[in-house]
Amino acid sequence: MFVLAELEDTVKIVPNDFKKDNLNAVTDVLNEKYANKVVQEVGHCICVHDILNVTEGFILYLDGCSYVRVTFRLVVFRPFVGEILVGKIKSSSPAGVVVTLGFFDDILIPGGALQPGSKFDPAEQVWVWNYEGEKMFMDIEEPIRVRVLREQYTDTTPTNHPQKGRNNDAADDLAANSTKIPPYSITCTIQEDGLGLLSWWGS
Repeated sequence: MFVLAELEDTVKIVPNDFKKDNLNAVTDVLNEKYANKVVQEVGHCICVHDILNVTEGFILYLDGCSYVRVTFRLVVFRPFVGEILVGKIKSSSPAGVVVTLGFFDDILIPGGALQPGSKFDPAEQVWVWNYEGEKMFMDIEEPIRVRVLREQYTDTTPTNHPQKGRNNDAADDLAANSTKIPPYSITCTIQEDGLGLLSWWGS
């Protein structure tokens, strides 16, 4: 579930932080930049694990800050395909079930990856597994066990679009922000014995 990823970056240390130990100052800057953020093709970053190398700093006369080149390792959430995760149901919709791990919410079980015989109940707004004539409701906050099918990265960096005229600006902005696409998401399945709500299997 968690891996160590080695990265390099240039760190800017402001004069107010010169009083700190150099490694602590560098670690603080890196955690502020990377903690709880997604790095494309790396994963969901948790925190700095350790600093491997720091170059001598150089100071720019324009801002008085010190700049150092750093090689470091991050603790990263990036489960492998086939890995089993245990989380809680966050929400449900006709598209499927969203699962949260507490620190990461972008886990989707599509409707087609639920147990055979599952249907969405529009009145209750939950999925229901019809098992041998018994209705098994997949309620919000229920602990659930899933298997990872795939991961997906999406570049969410803002892009500039050519102006289409003043009257369309508000509509264009609304359309662009109508659907929030996560930068990193995981698709899972529960179509196996032992997967699904923990209460179904007595564990």
